[in-house]
Amino acid sequence: MEFVNRKVKSVAKIDVCQMNGADRSYKIKRSETAMSPAPPSLQNKSSTLQADGRQSTATIGSKCTHSEMERDRIGVWGCGDGQSTGKVSGLDRLKHPGLNKHDWWQLTPRREICSLPCCLAAIDSRGLAFTIEERQALGIHGLLPARVKSQEEQVQLCKLSIERYEDPLNKYIYLMGLLDRNEHLFYRFIGENVADLMPIVYTPTVGLACQKYGLVYRRPRGLFITIHDKGHVYDILQNWPETDVRAIVVTDGERILGLGDLGACGMGIPVGKLALYTALAGIKPHQCLPITIDVGTNNETMLNDPLYIGLRQRRVRGAAYDELIEEFMQAVVRRFGQNCLVQFEDFGNANAFRLLEKYRGRYCTFNDDIQGTAAVAVAGLLASLRLTGNKLADNTFVFQGAGEASLGIAELCVMAMKAEGVSEEEARSRIWMVDSKGLIVRNRPEGGLNEHKEKFAKDCPPIRTLEEVVNTAKPSVLIGAAAIRGAFTPAILRAMADNNPRPVIFALSNPTSKAECTAEEAYANTDERAIFASGSPFPEYRTKDGRVLRPGQGNNSYIFPGLALGILCAGLVDVSEDFMLLAAEALAEIVSEDDLEHGSLYPPLKDIQNCSVKIAKKIVDHAYETGKAQVQPQPLDTEEFIRAQMYCAKYQPALPPVYSWPCDTAPRVDLV
Repeated sequence: MEFVNRKVKSVAKIDVCQMNGADRSYKIKRSETAMSPAPPSLQNKSSTLQADGRQSTATIGSKCTHSEMERDRIGVWGCGDGQSTGKVSGLDRLKHPGLNKHDWWQLTPRREICSLPCCLAAIDSRGLAFTIEERQALGIHGLLPARVKSQEEQVQLCKLSIERYEDPLNKYIYLMGLLDRNEHLFYRFIGENVADLMPIVYTPTVGLACQKYGLVYRRPRGLFITIHDKGHVYDILQNWPETDVRAIVVTDGERILGLGDLGACGMGIPVGKLALYTALAGIKPHQCLPITIDVGTNNETMLNDPLYIGLRQRRVRGAAYDELIEEFMQAVVRRFGQNCLVQFEDFGNANAFRLLEKYRGRYCTFNDDIQGTAAVAVAGLLASLRLTGNKLADNTFVFQGAGEASLGIAELCVMAMKAEGVSEEEARSRIWMVDSKGLIVRNRPEGGLNEHKEKFAKDCPPIRTLEEVVNTAKPSVLIGAAAIRGAFTPAILRAMADNNPRPVIFALSNPTSKAECTAEEAYANTDERAIFASGSPFPEYRTKDGRVLRPGQGNNSYIFPGLALGILCAGLVDVSEDFMLLAAEALAEIVSEDDLEHGSLYPPLKDIQNCSVKIAKKIVDHAYETGKAQVQPQPLDTEEFIRAQMYCAKYQPALPPVYSWPCDTAPRVDLV
């Protein structure tokens, strides 16, 4: 078998290619700083891009109409870990975060100034997990102290180290430093302490990290593609040292969480999302690639900040922007293959919907702000039905906000209600949406409607405020996703309690500073009868009768890692809405009676890794049922197959296996 890439400057040379039945092994010479690609799967299927229509993933061998025929990757690749024990020296192992067992640059702050560690000293030599035999064989004996530590001891020391920091941003910097030095230790530490560390790695702390990204930036963890690189996007993708990329999270930084346009500083979001891909769903870190599309920013604070890391110009829009995104999508397929997942993240409202509509079905893609948020919110709503005793279609919904998240949730609610047997018209009539100009009604004098909002427009006079809408519609479910702190006032919350025995209140905006109300406010103003969920974490609440309520966090992390794992394991390209509803239903089924009794509509965060596997199993099974799976043949045991693909955070031997070899029994030949 021969792989040809005419335009790659440094071509990988295949020295050995041995085939024995179903086994293939490749020994590839590449840069010592890059991880090796996985060998191709025996079940490769040529999945081609149809430029003018949706791709039918069940049809193999259709003629490619793509304008650029050349590919670096075709079909679904195997599940190799991309590592070769024989091509990295011992000293390089200490420097390579994917191979290191030693975290020797653990820095401890002596003091904190302006919420950042400014005096970093006292090198704490720890993480001495290379065995004596490995040190001697690799030529690093003597470079490390004599003590040999287990990974379990390292995890405990990580806990002690991070507890020294009081400021969450300092904890974030510590964790990103650990990721830079020792991947296995980082992911094991996160995986065993999800509830404590996810608010640091992701929302709400990652929002603050993005705002100060010019200050906390240490080393490249992804690719920055600017508007000035138009025409050369593929060349930039070639610069990424890993070739076996399966999952990309990309942002243009225009709508970072509820913080607005942060431009290139939004890179913290793709980095954080992909860290959770690995920590929560076992997608191998070398297969993940964070990307920021830098077309400028309209944020004056960023433009005037001397530490800003991006282009100092206003955002480019229109045809030039669209051409850059189109070139990017084509370059991803050319470089990494049709099955490479592209997750759009934190794009502005104007671009998010149209890019999703443009590329879904033709590329392996989904938008987490629209679809992931919808799935996790609908999962919470489905779980709440076990407390209210109603069907979803029995509810009336009021949304504060009509952006990506709200519209995505509303559309998935319509799909779920239709599954219960009601018509689409009836389902949409149950939903009231409020944006910055008031209730969405037909022919609204203030305007501000688009095709997505029009589907939920009411035939009634305009209503200006959320409180008036709540008093008019008398909803049983109130959902906030507009990033307006305090939007759910005490008067609104009391009205919800007056109209419902168990009002459902979702304050989904994040970070915490943007939440529509706190858990305490929701409980206190509804006589502690509210069924509450939020986008960011809130502390436990003790009721007047002594019960402890644990507010459920409707975090997208319950959905997107497992969804991505299922997509990759099945080789999906067309990620249609039925997969999103399936993921929501799978998550709702996992919620236990004990969770509901303590006021949570979601499983404990400590169980999120098992949630990811169960969601992935549903996705894979449905992919085969609908004929969309490209990985063939179908596995006999889906869950076992999924777990076999997952990353192991435990240390692997640094030396190749040593085994006996038979003595030479051939006749001896004497040399003259």
